[in-house]
Amino acid sequence: MKTNNQKIIARLRERIPSFECVPGCHDCCGPVTTSSEEMSRLPVKTDAEHEAALGELNCVHLGPDGCNVYGERPLICRLFGTTPNMPCPNGRRPEVMVDSETELQVHNYIANTRQVLV
Repeated sequence: MKTNNQKIIARLRERIPSFECVPGCHDCCGPVTTSSEEMSRLPVKTDAEHEAALGELNCVHLGPDGCNVYGERPLICRLFGTTPNMPCPNGRRPEVMVDSETELQVHNYIANTRQVLV
């Protein structure tokens, strides 16, 4: 049975458009926070792995070929590059940008849930 937050996450994921990143780019893959619900879908990393990633200002799930959890990446990661407020540094974008209501709902979800460092 899905919790209310899981339903919100699923609905928002469906409404955020995707686009193709520049191969090998990870300019937006710095440390981010996410909700406990989203975090529970990601592989558990050790404190040492977290510290090493933070030391490089990277996400702990960033591997040599990019995001190791791309299919389960948090909402904030999905939003990068889909809105003028969070543009891709390489100028990539989806054909149709995310609508402002969905963007606001993502930010409201983030603001109203307990956030943990990924």
